[in-house]
Amino acid sequence: MATGLRYADKVVIVTGGTRGIGEGIVREFGEAGGQILEIGERGKALQQELEDCRGPGEARFVVCDVCSETDIKVGWNFSYLCWYFALTHLRKTKGNIINISSLVGITGQKYAVTYVATKGALTAMTKAMAIDESQYGVRVNSISPGNIWTPMWEKLASQTANPKATIQEGKNAQLLGRMGTPAECAAAALYLAGDATFCTGTDLVLSAGAELGYAQKSRQGPSSGPED
Repeated sequence: MATGLRYADKVVIVTGGTRGIGEGIVREFGEAGGQILEIGERGKALQQELEDCRGPGEARFVVCDVCSETDIKVGWNFSYLCWYFALTHLRKTKGNIINISSLVGITGQKYAVTYVATKGALTAMTKAMAIDESQYGVRVNSISPGNIWTPMWEKLASQTANPKATIQEGKNAQLLGRMGTPAECAAAALYLAGDATFCTGTDLVLSAGAELGYAQKSRQGPSSGPED
């Protein structure tokens, strides 16, 4: 479906907009006529993206490293600060917030306690904020993607012993047998922002069914049980 100008002249603030899902969101909302403000740590990449994304909308950027205590004196709760400083405006305009969480915040993942805890907290905060901000007409939702083929995924796969096998394993995790794309995440974000006006506190799982069905999960060796 052509997006046309579904988000014409509305202000869209995107953090991490120079790569992966963030880049896809910038492009999607730009094509829909949004007025984009990108926040990222790579000034040259931001400038190049603005030159590449010549949709009906307009875009500006701010260089900021959200992992740096010099720029932002926090860690994972940067998302909360974005909400905090934007809420005064959002309450006046009855705008909305979309957080990019992760499927692992629901299912868990081995060797990733910090990341899983961060994403789980972000999803929970989304629901709590949706309750608090409903009195002002502000909607708060999140998207929890499964495996999305991004530069980060490609980089992590390249560091494994068998990158090709790692990528195939990533594809096989989804019922549809492939990874998602940043463009598909961006389409979901535009849907929540522009079309799903009766949705708040929703966590949109964008996973091609990765969390469904049974799987061989035990990491223990052979053992006896009541079935033996």
